[in-house]
Amino acid sequence: MKDYMVKATAANGYIRAFAATTRDLVEEAKDDHNTSPVATAALGRMLTAAAMMGSMMKGEKDLLTLKIEGDGPLGGVIATANNHGEVKGYPFNPTVLIPANAKGKLDVAEAIGVGLMSVIMDTGMKEPYVGQVALLSGEIAEDLTYYYATSEQTPSSVGLGVLLNKDNTIKASGGFIIQLMPGCPDEIIDKLEEKIKGLSPVTTMLSEGMSPNDILKHILGDMDIEFTESLDLSFKCNCNKDRIEKALISVGEKELKEMIDDGKPIEVKCHFCNKAYEFKVNELEDMLKKATSK
Repeated sequence: MKDYMVKATAANGYIRAFAATTRDLVEEAKDDHNTSPVATAALGRMLTAAAMMGSMMKGEKDLLTLKIEGDGPLGGVIATANNHGEVKGYPFNPTVLIPANAKGKLDVAEAIGVGLMSVIMDTGMKEPYVGQVALLSGEIAEDLTYYYATSEQTPSSVGLGVLLNKDNTIKASGGFIIQLMPGCPDEIIDKLEEKIKGLSPVTTMLSEGMSPNDILKHILGDMDIEFTESLDLSFKCNCNKDRIEKALISVGEKELKEMIDDGKPIEVKCHFCNKAYEFKVNELEDMLKKATSK
């Protein structure tokens, strides 16, 4: 099954829903960052969530960034997405190793620790919108549910999961976001809550062959579900040598001079995809000229 997500409405527009399968893009991110199993799980959940949230943005150039920072050994994770289905991200400490939790599962919560979740929406205005909440659990899905309830006053149910094979390849990855619109009748809320209570984990449903469409039908099938859009998803970084050069120029003349005095080429890696860019001494000298001419 290719990576994609679907959008739907149900219950006469009182419910909007999103569901995604992201196995291939999480596999690509895992390989790019050489992540440990628990870092893969955290990064995969964040990429899936960001992809769905990014699709809610309206403008062609709008960007959504989802960030968690904690005091655990993972440190944090950042994921950025647009509304075209393109997402990228990275964990702060990709090689962290910790024991499984009491249920024998990858302990994402322990890896992240106590901290904050931030949602940054850049819509081209002077300042981006930033919503921030304390982490409830560090499991990411629960934290997003809490974020939507407190920062956006939108009651939501979020499910996210990444399941690894024994060789650490991705067996299944995906998620859903289901949101109640203003004025939703109590009987619909009660019905939805019962459905959510009895749900299997997202990765179980995906591993059993269910598609994102099937997952939403399973949850909302008796509430007049109507699919409105399907969107292919991919792990895509827009880094290039020019962007990295601009970043180097911005570090300042003093640092550039020190690099030049060292007399050796430097290698700079993109945080998001880990691609390496080499700059020779003469290129650094050109950058210094640009920096001093500003």
